[in-house]
Amino acid sequence: MSKPKNRPPQTVQSGIYKSDAIKDAAESLGINISDTVASVLASDVEYRIHQVVEEASRFMRHGRRTTLTSSDIDLALRTLNIEPLYGHLPFSQPSYRKALPFPQMNQPGSSQPSAAGPVYFVEDEEIDFERVMREEKVMLPKGVSWTAHWLAVEGVQPLIPENPPAVPREEPTAAGETKVNGTLTSVPAATGAAGLLPGGGQKHGALPNASSAQSANLVKQVLSRELQLYYTRLTSSLLPPSNTLDYTTKKAAALASLRHDAGLQALLPYLVRWVGEGVAGVLKTGKQDDGDGKVLEVLMDVVSALLENKTLFVEPYLHQLLPPILSTLLHSSLPAALSTQLRVCASQTLSRVLTQHSTTYPSLSPRIMKTLLLALISPGKSRGTREGAVRGLMGVGKEAVRKGLVDAGGARVIANEYTGTSAEEQALLEAVTEALQVLRPMTEMSDSLDSGNEEDAAIARRLQEAIGDQFAGRVAVDRVWAREVLGISE
Repeated sequence: MSKPKNRPPQTVQSGIYKSDAIKDAAESLGINISDTVASVLASDVEYRIHQVVEEASRFMRHGRRTTLTSSDIDLALRTLNIEPLYGHLPFSQPSYRKALPFPQMNQPGSSQPSAAGPVYFVEDEEIDFERVMREEKVMLPKGVSWTAHWLAVEGVQPLIPENPPAVPREEPTAAGETKVNGTLTSVPAATGAAGLLPGGGQKHGALPNASSAQSANLVKQVLSRELQLYYTRLTSSLLPPSNTLDYTTKKAAALASLRHDAGLQALLPYLVRWVGEGVAGVLKTGKQDDGDGKVLEVLMDVVSALLENKTLFVEPYLHQLLPPILSTLLHSSLPAALSTQLRVCASQTLSRVLTQHSTTYPSLSPRIMKTLLLALISPGKSRGTREGAVRGLMGVGKEAVRKGLVDAGGARVIANEYTGTSAEEQALLEAVTEALQVLRPMTEMSDSLDSGNEEDAAIARRLQEAIGDQFAGRVAVDRVWAREVLGISE
């Protein structure tokens, strides 16, 4: 059915809106109009009302209803681009009551009294206060608000209602059994704990259980074919081969890719795990050769390259990166030809980690400092471990060197154990000397301590007590350096 076309208003003598109603509405607005204008407006209003009702009845018929509702009127007004009425909803139909008849009044200019028409009004609901007081009070819901809570504190998720519940771990049990959520489940020995093939399929006859389903869900990763190929090529290019002429070029290109490529975030956990497993595999064999030393050097270069890449978010993997760094730094038996170089590289990598993330994690530096101090002054530690601790203190900073070698007595412990019979002791001696050089002021070399001067003699005695005779003689050649080591201000 098409909409009725606009046509010029015609004067209609019968209708719900007449000229008197138009004149009353105009007078309420402070407008005086003539009878002719009121009659024309009345006919136009009547036509518009018919148009709205006709459009509303169309919505009623399409809704398969026989009763016209206020929602039909609202839809009709919207269709005709007229602002809808407010306060009349289809689910709250108002009830009307007829008012008492008004007394008859004489119209101006007429001697005959005129009868007032019927008047209707909306009936107000009567509220029984006793019933309202007996009813149960409805609690209003809390409004929308923002609160802050700790998702994790130093890597540990607190047990608060805002955080998700912790996932229970599978506890190791006897062979042929697994413990899932506190329940022991038997697994056939032929199928293994998970009963899964390397390709993700299940062996024939394996019983499905919660452990295998959970393992299958954990293995699923969205890793593109390109990243898998990149990972294979990268790891094969970094590991030193037996006979390849262009190995140096490939290794440099692979490390440059790790430093600068921006699409490696999805591959980061695999690289971190590869580094950790590589360091653990090399160090657990005991005495390493030069080939193992080159592997450790490459792995430290990979960690340094990952830290230099500004597009990678490395913070969630710090707890996996620090163990291989500290293991390389503090391991007792590294290849003799590369031991100092490996420890210097690990110390520089540790320094980069602390520089980038110590402000975010304030407890990171104290925890590493505690580990290095235990490796430095604990009895029974090897010379290689002590050298790594000294190199690590140099990577942490100047105050760490002062606290470890002077305040904690690390230099004195090394000096007391020095016998001068091995190359490891000479390397350790050079490491302590380089660490003490960090405390030297950036000024020209001054005169040595004068034993005839009481003040210089007191400083020399304090040096011997603090860092031992072996290192006190080396520091005593520079008065300013000696005072700086002891923390004596000018």
